[in-house]
Amino acid sequence: MAKVAFLGLGVMGCPMARHLKAKGHEVTVYNRTASKAEQWTSEHGGRSATTPREAAQGQEIVFACVGNDDDLRQVTLGSDGAFQGMSAGAIFVDHTTASAEVARELDAAAREKGFSFIDAPVSGGQAGAENGVLTVMCGGDQEAYARAEPAIMSFARASRLMGPAGSGQLTKMINQICIAGLVQGLAEGIHFGKKAGLDIEAVLEVISKGAAGSWQMENRGKTMNQGKFDFGFAVDWMRKDLSIVLGEARKNGASLPVTAIVDQFYAEVQAMGGKRWDTSSLIARLEK
Repeated sequence: MAKVAFLGLGVMGCPMARHLKAKGHEVTVYNRTASKAEQWTSEHGGRSATTPREAAQGQEIVFACVGNDDDLRQVTLGSDGAFQGMSAGAIFVDHTTASAEVARELDAAAREKGFSFIDAPVSGGQAGAENGVLTVMCGGDQEAYARAEPAIMSFARASRLMGPAGSGQLTKMINQICIAGLVQGLAEGIHFGKKAGLDIEAVLEVISKGAAGSWQMENRGKTMNQGKFDFGFAVDWMRKDLSIVLGEARKNGASLPVTAIVDQFYAEVQAMGGKRWDTSSLIARLEK
């Protein structure tokens, strides 16, 4: 069992920290809104800190799950940042979905201070975090990853080192590229079936057993058909992720025509008032 800190107690971080505590790790938490950290400790135990620096002091592993590149820099760098409190030999594990650029930047900063940085974005959404079955894609040093992996597995069903710093973020980008096209295809299929007068639940029951089957079809097909979009990963978050993907594609020359189109479809959903709808709400723009 390790002494750990967790920075960021949002819909993902809160249950991830809870799983760490449940597995017997000694957990200190920090959240920008201090009342959330105080509420977490009142429910689960552990200790809360007033700054990332304070939370990181004396910890073997410091986890973070915040909003974006700027949020990540805020909790790591600067006089009150976690990097100012970490000891030589410690490990910073970042579960934020962020850019590969910031992962490499923070990896270099950590190395200068004598500790390790692992970029470790996750897939599985809020439900995966609540149930402790996230998939974690990591970038960083092999030795540091090996030391951090047992703690990561407190809230994951799969974790893998994909390469050097930034590789986890690049793998997460591929994850989002694949999801974007798949959800749009599912939305169009359901929309087409409705127009054709078919029983959509029967259609999904049949085709989910064949080559068209997917996690999205199994878990979101029926609710898409019912117009229910309050399950997990929000459109606002997906657009943030796709902006990272498209920015990276501009740098490496990758051609992502479907991803770019689906990103604009999500912009239309936002304009319809669906900023906090989940990503399956792509069907809503087809039926407006």
